[in-house]
This record gives sequence, structure tokens and C-alpha cells, in this order.
Amino acid sequence: MTAQTVDTSNLWDMIEDIRFGMLTVRGADGRLYARPMTTQNGEADRGGVIWFFMSRSSQPVADLSRSPDVNVSYAKPDSDCYVSVSGSARVIDDPGKARELWSPAAGAWFPGGVDDPDLALVAVLVAEAEYWDVKSNKAVQLFKLARAAMTGERPAELAEHRRVRLR
Repeated sequence: MTAQTVDTSNLWDMIEDIRFGMLTVRGADGRLYARPMTTQNGEADRGGVIWFFMSRSSQPVADLSRSPDVNVSYAKPDSDCYVSVSGSARVIDDPGKARELWSPAAGAWFPGGVDDPDLALVAVLVAEAEYWDVKSNKAVQLFKLARAAMTGERPAELAEHRRVRLR
């Protein structure tokens, strides 16, 4: 499947209900490490950037400074919705944006509030996203899978699958 430059609203519609993404970074040892992160984007932030708060002294922030290429994966299995985002990440020094994205939940991780010196605002600049969104119910999915097993043909049209290029 080739990537298309298209409207990203469907992508954001899927992500907005999945608060936690698995952020994968490359460690100093060259291995990939994934950690759950809370997406901070609000309704006004549905463009080409995914925002996270991280500890400035954490390993992921150190890893990003060495290797900014990242992946963020989102999954909502009960709705058969899956999103994989690739891009580059960097710490952004923007107190205004941090205040805009701040929530009481973030205070659990940063007791000093939005002015906590350990708070790092991290922007993932999305280069490309790929998503799978199953539109049919479980019964229809099972029927299509059973038919495919009986005919020896791959199941067709189980999910909407798209690649979206942003950069």
C-alpha cells in the first residue's frame, strides 16, 4: 500500500479516544524500548504533532537526544482500531504550550506543576501514520474469515487500512 497525503481527521478521531500510546525509542545500546505515554493533544491539536509530557531526567528524553526517530502505537482492541505513527521527537521549550496542554492528571507525575523544572514538553513531529479500522461487527468478521478459510482466499474488506503521509 502506498502512502497518501490525505485529510488526517479520521486518524485523529481514532487517536482521541485512546489516551495512552506506546512510545518506542532507540536506546543508547541500539535496542528499541517502548513505554506507555499519555497523549496530551487537545481538540485544537489535531495537526502533525503529538504532544507528551516527560521527565527531563528520564531515560526516554536522553534517548531522544541521541536518536530522535520514534514510533507511537495506539490500540483499541474492543473496537478493532489500531494506529502506528512514525516521526521524530524533540524536547520543546515552550512554557505557553505546556500551560495550554497541562491537566490535573499531569500533576500526578509532576508535583511542581507546569513550572516543575523536571517537566519536559516533547513533540513528536509525525512523518507518516498507518491505521487499521474495522468497520464491521464481530459476526460479519467471523463470517468473512470462515468464508476465506473454506474458499482458500484471503478475507477481503475486513478493515479500512490507510497510510497517511504528513511530511
